[in-house]
Amino acid sequence: MSKAPRETERLSKIVQAFPRITVTVLGDMVADEFVFGEISRVSREAPVLILRHRERTVVPGGGANAVNNLADLGASVLPVGIVGNDEPGRLLLRSFRHKRIPVTGILRDKNYATVTKTRILAGMPHTWRQQVVRLDREPDADLAPHAKRELALAARQYLRASDALLVSDYGYGAASPEILNAARGKDAVPVVLDSRHRMLEFSGITAATPNEPEVEEALRVRIRDWDTLSSAGTQIMLRMKLQSLIITRGRDGMVAFSGKHKPVDIPIFGGDQVTDVTGAGDTVIATFTAALAAGATAEEAAHLANYAGGIVVMKRGTATVSRQELLEAIQKTTPQTRSH
Repeated sequence: MSKAPRETERLSKIVQAFPRITVTVLGDMVADEFVFGEISRVSREAPVLILRHRERTVVPGGGANAVNNLADLGASVLPVGIVGNDEPGRLLLRSFRHKRIPVTGILRDKNYATVTKTRILAGMPHTWRQQVVRLDREPDADLAPHAKRELALAARQYLRASDALLVSDYGYGAASPEILNAARGKDAVPVVLDSRHRMLEFSGITAATPNEPEVEEALRVRIRDWDTLSSAGTQIMLRMKLQSLIITRGRDGMVAFSGKHKPVDIPIFGGDQVTDVTGAGDTVIATFTAALAAGATAEEAAHLANYAGGIVVMKRGTATVSRQELLEAIQKTTPQTRSH
């Protein structure tokens, strides 16, 4: 049997094992709201479009999108986070219940406003919907001490029954280094991190999945070419004492770092004609974490995450990838790498 069919078979077996794993997600639960309006005319009050409201949807975003992706990949997922006693929070919980995702680890706090990102999209009937503006509603204060304690306790309880921990830190407080440290016990499961602005503040992490700008921000460097990218990845690995790292690069795919192995440059799956990158990072970390939990090597997990990322960016809005879609992609295209 040649190498390519063996790789395809191995990746397929990993994906087929997803229903046998359980992943706890400690994350900032975000409601992604999409409001679509049909272009009516230009306002007389200001040089702006008037949109005739047509539809509105609210879907899981941020850490909640990582939860959603894990569920659609077939894994059992245990989310830990916080929402407010408001409509966006109720809609998030409803979407989880609809997929039979446990919500006992989601703290509902009447003094907390659910993080909500509202995207206004405009277009004509049967045409492309263009995002016009985004409005973010974010907490203006740190989480209360009692909320932090409850989140850490919920995560600690869930970890006893989990094969991996996914930490989705968007900077809103529910997935802070403090809460993570309080949540961890003696259970040694892989911990995979996606942190928007404070990656280097975390310790005891197994793997991380930053994008290129996040690496540049963390190290205060400018990535210009393969050598500077390789050097930056090596620095992150050493400073965080990681076992593996993937740096996502948008249309340029991703690079996987693992132990003392040379970095592996993986081109984007499906070409670079991207439709929408909203939430793609959540899909990548969900797939990468599920693969590690199922026994994949870092390179195998990176290839699977790359397939999933390539699929999801061809969908509009905050979307997920199903286990069947991932299996079909593996059968369609063998894993690719670029040499340097």
